[in-house]
Amino acid sequence: MVAAISSARLGAEVVIIEHMDRVGKKILSTGNGKCNYTNRRQGLRCYRGENPAFVLPVFRQFGFEETLAFFRKLGIVPKERDGYFYPASGQASSVLDVLRMELLRLGIQIRTDCFVTSVHKTKSGFTVKTSQGTFTADKCIFACGGRAFPRSGSDGSAYPHIEKLGHTFIDIVPALVQMKAKQSFFKSIAGIRSDILIQLYIDKTFVSEDRGEVQLTKDGISGIPAFQVSRYASAALKKGKHVQAVLDFVPYFSPEELMQELTERFLEGNQKTAEEALIGFFPKKLIPLFLKENKIPLKETAKRISADQIKSFAGYLKHVVIDLTDTGGFEKAQVTAGGVNTAEINPKTLESRLVSGLYFAGEVIDIDGMCGGYNLQWAWSSGYVAGMHAAE
Repeated sequence: MVAAISSARLGAEVVIIEHMDRVGKKILSTGNGKCNYTNRRQGLRCYRGENPAFVLPVFRQFGFEETLAFFRKLGIVPKERDGYFYPASGQASSVLDVLRMELLRLGIQIRTDCFVTSVHKTKSGFTVKTSQGTFTADKCIFACGGRAFPRSGSDGSAYPHIEKLGHTFIDIVPALVQMKAKQSFFKSIAGIRSDILIQLYIDKTFVSEDRGEVQLTKDGISGIPAFQVSRYASAALKKGKHVQAVLDFVPYFSPEELMQELTERFLEGNQKTAEEALIGFFPKKLIPLFLKENKIPLKETAKRISADQIKSFAGYLKHVVIDLTDTGGFEKAQVTAGGVNTAEINPKTLESRLVSGLYFAGEVIDIDGMCGGYNLQWAWSSGYVAGMHAAE
C-alpha cells in the first residue's frame, strides 16, 4: 500500500494485485491489535539478515521521522510509550483505514481475490497473468510479504514467480516465534511468566541473548525475549545444528547476591521446609521443579540444607540449560527471516540488479526486525523507496 501511494503521488498509474479479499489484513494483528507502527530507537542492531546494513540507504531516504510525518498527514496522531509509537486511537484498524483512504483518494486500482499465475519480463516491461485477466506494466514491485502468519495472505505464494525471474533466496525460516524444547518438565510449569535472561547457543557457541518477561509454555518458551532470539534458532535448526538456550531465572541478582538470598532463606527459615522457604521468591509452580532438579526434598527442613547444596542450587538457577528442537512454525510466527538475497537488489532504489524495472519491498527481502515496530518500519520505508524509484 505504501509503495502504491508513493508511486501514485509521483504521477504513476498503479494497480495493486492482492490475492486476499481485502488489502492490509496483516496490519490488524500487529501490536496486539494496537499497531506499534514504529520505534524511536533505531539502529543496525534492530535489523537482521545476511547484510543488515542494506537498510541504511533506504532509511536515509525514508526513515523514522518521515514515517511519523507520513502517517500524521494521513490522520494518525502518534502516541509514544517508551519509544514505541502507536496510533492515539489505540486501534490497528486506524492505520489500515487511513492507508485505504489514501489509495482511494489517489485513484489506485485494487484487485482483490486476484491470484497471480505468472510474471514475465518483456521488452517494454512486464506481463502479469492472473485469475482476473492479464495486466501489463512498465514496472513491477513485489511487496508480498514472506510466509509468516499465512492466514493474513503472507503465505510465500509469490516466491516461485520471483525465482523464475532469476532471483535466489536466503533460507526462509520463522522468526519472532515461540520455541519448543526437548525437556518434558515444561508441561508442569506452563502458563508461568517470569523475568528471565535467555542466552542462545548454537553448537556450543554463544549467538544472542535477551531479557524480559518470558512465558513458559507446555512445549518450551515464548514471550518477547524468546521471540528476539528465535530467528537464529530457526536458521540453525533448519541446518541440523545443536541449539540450546541457557535460562537465568534470577537475572536481577549477581551470583553473590543470590547466594546471600538463598542462604538467608534456608538457614534462617525457622521451621520452614525447603519448599516453603522459596515462597515469595519464585512463582509457586516453579519451586517443586527447581528443588526436584537439584535433588532437594520438598519437605526437607530448610536449615538442614548444606552450604554446598545451596551453592549448587544457586548455580543451577542462573544456568538452566534446555535443548531447543523446533519453533511454533510459520503459522505462529510474526515475521519471516530470510528472503530475496540483498546482493541481488540495489540498496538505494530497491530495484533488482538482475531484471530492470523489477523492485522489492518489505518482508520478501532478506531483512527482518526485532519486536518493537521494526518490521513495520522496514515495510513503510522500503515500500515508499521502492514506489518512489519505480515511478521515476
